[in-house]
Amino acid sequence: MKRSKVGRERVPFWLRWLVPVVLVLTWLGLAGVGGPTFGRLEEVSSNDQASFLPANAEATEAQDWQAKFRDSDEVPGIVVIEQDQAFTPQQLGGLATLKSGLESLKLGSTVIGPIPSKDAKAVQFVVPIGSSAELKDAVKELRAAVEEAAPDGARTFVTGPAGLAADLTAAFGGIDGILLLVALSAVFVILLVVYRSLLLPVMVLLTSVFALCAAILLVFGMAKAGWIQLNGQSQGILSILVIGAATDYALLFVARFREALTHTTNRTAAVLTAWKASFEPILASGATVIIALLCLLFSDLNSNKALGPVAAAGILCALFAALTLLPALMALLGRAAFWPFRPKLLPADEREPELVTGLEGQKGLWRATGSLVSRRPRTVWVASVLLLLVAAGGLFQLKANGVPQTDVILTASNAVDGQDALARHFDAGSGSPAVVVADQGKAAEVLDKVKADDGVGEAYLLGRGSVPVTGAPGAPTGPDVRDGKVLINATLKNAADSLEAEETIKALRTGVKAVDPGALVGGVTATALDTNTTAQRDLLVIIPVVLVVILFILMLLLRSIVAPVLLVLSVVLSYAAALGVSAFVFNNLFGFPGADATVPLFGFVFLVALGVDYNIFLMSRVREESLKHGTRPGILRGLVVTGGVITSAGVVLAATFAALGVIPIMFLVQLAFIVAFGVLLDTVLVRSLLVPALAYDIGPKIWWPSKLGRTDGRDAVQPREPGVEPREEVPAR
Repeated sequence: MKRSKVGRERVPFWLRWLVPVVLVLTWLGLAGVGGPTFGRLEEVSSNDQASFLPANAEATEAQDWQAKFRDSDEVPGIVVIEQDQAFTPQQLGGLATLKSGLESLKLGSTVIGPIPSKDAKAVQFVVPIGSSAELKDAVKELRAAVEEAAPDGARTFVTGPAGLAADLTAAFGGIDGILLLVALSAVFVILLVVYRSLLLPVMVLLTSVFALCAAILLVFGMAKAGWIQLNGQSQGILSILVIGAATDYALLFVARFREALTHTTNRTAAVLTAWKASFEPILASGATVIIALLCLLFSDLNSNKALGPVAAAGILCALFAALTLLPALMALLGRAAFWPFRPKLLPADEREPELVTGLEGQKGLWRATGSLVSRRPRTVWVASVLLLLVAAGGLFQLKANGVPQTDVILTASNAVDGQDALARHFDAGSGSPAVVVADQGKAAEVLDKVKADDGVGEAYLLGRGSVPVTGAPGAPTGPDVRDGKVLINATLKNAADSLEAEETIKALRTGVKAVDPGALVGGVTATALDTNTTAQRDLLVIIPVVLVVILFILMLLLRSIVAPVLLVLSVVLSYAAALGVSAFVFNNLFGFPGADATVPLFGFVFLVALGVDYNIFLMSRVREESLKHGTRPGILRGLVVTGGVITSAGVVLAATFAALGVIPIMFLVQLAFIVAFGVLLDTVLVRSLLVPALAYDIGPKIWWPSKLGRTDGRDAVQPREPGVEPREEVPAR
């Protein structure tokens, strides 16, 4: 049996052993340093919503002024003790001694309370927690102390900004362990089913894990240097994105490596052949995702700006791992990586079959798919488009205008239950007041305007030491003035994280600015409102930028205009369909009250960038086959030979993103469903039917204006007459 030329070539020792070993050892070193850094991400991570607002947001400006009126960065924790019957005088007397007990914990400054409710069935304390205390531990200690001191049968809660932040941090606690374990387990099972090999899935997972270790090291360094702001949300997305992307790139390389092993017995030569064949699509895919993610830098929200470089760093590490570590491992293992089903060397006459239809020598599901596409291309792509349009109709049901913070945590939460208890007995906004910064000369008029709002329970000017100016004995006789400004606290009747409270903030801003044009309205509710408003603005700005960038990269890769335009349109339609179906599921199956305003933007960036990945894998192979066999046979050949690997990659990516659902945070659960469903939809329908059928129907003009569009491949690689050089050269295999 004749071997291919590449199989007969002697590969030098340094390329056969030295380079692979050095690459593997280098990645082992990166993993050894980056792995332990995973547990240190909390040192540079923050879940403070206000820190992610743009500098020009009104809530941010109000917060800056508010800092001038206080001596510390304390976060209020609201203690609520309630029972079914009114507290007796003896019980109230006992609770009065609780104040000194809470102050003895030394969590912050002076504790305010006890404040009994009008129905006498609840008592409230305001416990400031200083910035020097670990918030989660401080709230845990506070809850234990309150529960121990409360009367028998009473229910105790620690809520407010401190309680909610602590429970949110606890909900993110599974990111380091559970999320990673679920994602890696899902990928391992899928790879076992796909390859029926014990060793290869381990090599692919090692590539993904080592890429994640390198990404963590890079992200930790950027956060430590103050270049980015890291939070639990972006930390979880980083892990999933790196594992999914690295596995996808690895699957493409492994497919080309397996194919190369059927042409040669030399494992190093097979690695080089596979590397050359997969380098361009993997690089184009990675560059597309990286640049799309960096487009988030155009966002006004600092949280979005942070996610861009964090996720881009992850994709960069995944790209390098797939193009260096995995080839090195395959060069050392060769055919043994596929044990017990090792690829066999094909006879020379079967390695490069002459194609007429593009389906010669093929069988199974993908041959049937190619046959359907070739027989009824127009019916297939029209039906696919109509189906996607119907699914996209659900977009009108999507309620992505923000959700109350008490709905963000999907598991049992003492802080969420405490907000409900607070609303039953007090003004629901207690402990999280709206803050109004006004000119000293117009303080009285602004205060009257605030008190007149129907959504405000009470309002007061602050004196020295953040004590209300009430006229009571011992109270300050005048307001605290800083740089000509005064501070007004307004307790809202509705919960601070509710949509009704946001409407009150809008009304307050309109009202106080009519009296004092320079007045600012801030606080917890205003921060949430400004976040949602900015997120909706970002959606309109970033989407066009991402689409233009992706279109440009596809044009460079495919040397065409028509094909990239159609690919981008198909992915956008797929995104709209995924969002439409997700809206239906969120509203009618999961019963979610709405969605975070950033969900559509993140869903778009991930789905469009990652969806284009599969079209890049497909169309780069289609172009390669079209150069040799003509456009239509090349389309079918490309569809059939990439069908298995791209579908496997789509299932892997969907499974890894679905793993985000184990974190009980509504945003992550919604993003997990949107991306997982969208990737499957793109893999099964768009890439398998819509794109090939549309390209087949259009024919060679799909490559316009390149030469391939005029010569249809065969003329491009074969001389028209003896002695005439081909017009376009076939890429080296």
